[in-house]
Amino acid sequence: MLDTTEYDEDLIMFRDTIRRMVEKDVAPIAAKIDQEDDMPHSLVPIFGDLGLIQIMVPEEYGGPGGTLTMACIAKEEVSRASFAVSHLVGATSIAMALPLTHYGTDAQRQKYLPEIAEGRTLTCIGLTEPQTGSDVSGIKTTAKRDGDDYVINGQKVFITKADQAKYILLFARTSEGKGHDGISSFIVPMDSPGVKIGGSPKKMGLRGIKNCDLFFENVRVPAENLVGEEGQGFKNAMGVLNLNRPTVGAASVGIAQGALDAAMAYAKEREQFGQPIGNFQLVQAMLADMAIQIEAARALLYKVAAFIDRDPTHPQVPMYSSMIKTFASDMAMKVTTDAVQVFGGAGYLQDHPVERYMRDAKVCQIYEGTNQIQRLIIARAMLKG
Repeated sequence: MLDTTEYDEDLIMFRDTIRRMVEKDVAPIAAKIDQEDDMPHSLVPIFGDLGLIQIMVPEEYGGPGGTLTMACIAKEEVSRASFAVSHLVGATSIAMALPLTHYGTDAQRQKYLPEIAEGRTLTCIGLTEPQTGSDVSGIKTTAKRDGDDYVINGQKVFITKADQAKYILLFARTSEGKGHDGISSFIVPMDSPGVKIGGSPKKMGLRGIKNCDLFFENVRVPAENLVGEEGQGFKNAMGVLNLNRPTVGAASVGIAQGALDAAMAYAKEREQFGQPIGNFQLVQAMLADMAIQIEAARALLYKVAAFIDRDPTHPQVPMYSSMIKTFASDMAMKVTTDAVQVFGGAGYLQDHPVERYMRDAKVCQIYEGTNQIQRLIIARAMLKG
């Protein structure tokens, strides 16, 4: 593959360090994690010691001060072996580090970021509700002011890593404003009285990471836990997601690369009609197309990441963030499907990793904003210009 980070030796060293760790600690257990739908907690200190969990925490608070480009490199490398484990990369980014860095108070940053910087604390973000997916304005969880506290009641669903998180960045309605108005965000300790963790549904892919139901019954949080201004939660959430969506593109590139690696190896060893199937032109064409699509997505990925690193407040960040998320995840779905086809009937079996890559690729088209919504964001940005 082309070395997209050849302009920076430090990034190459960073990538190679992650690659060695993945080969040693992740790849050997990737299939087991998927089959048992359980990720060993022993991976947390490994990722924390490399600064991956807390990668976006600024240096002034003890974090590595990593860039989006670095987060994407790490996400791609880990996803080549295990998409589930890749969720440890930047595990605190959208759920604490980025919101506090951009919208929090000095007191909040001083209180929470040094702890997160140690790389042992996991966090989660609470947006989705039973009737609220793409339409965040439909949030029904409420946070009502009561003296020096807010009292929270409601339910969240599909909350990633809720079973392991110490804190949740929770979005709730603080007023009855129209649409997105009136939605605010709060830091809520997961051990707060009234917080109940429900079950995690069985999923097609992304096995090993729990996506739990959460219930909030008269949960009291101090007013100082409000992140940003009251009623600005939705706006702040979208700003953070714009800074994080390229990592979904990075995971998609990693998933696709892993599938291509497996298909290439199989095409060299699997024989039909007295020769390796890689000798047949139709198989060669599929492999070539897969490689072309991956390299195109990788080039866009790191172009967008570098653009955001240079100017995260640029008005075109939402458009390009949505572009790479959409393009790369659609590409990953196509490439992984073709990888299964290269394996033929064997690709439909759990004996080979390509069926796992295909299952994992699908959710990248759905979560952090469906690709249909991303296309609306892109088109509207284009028409405004």
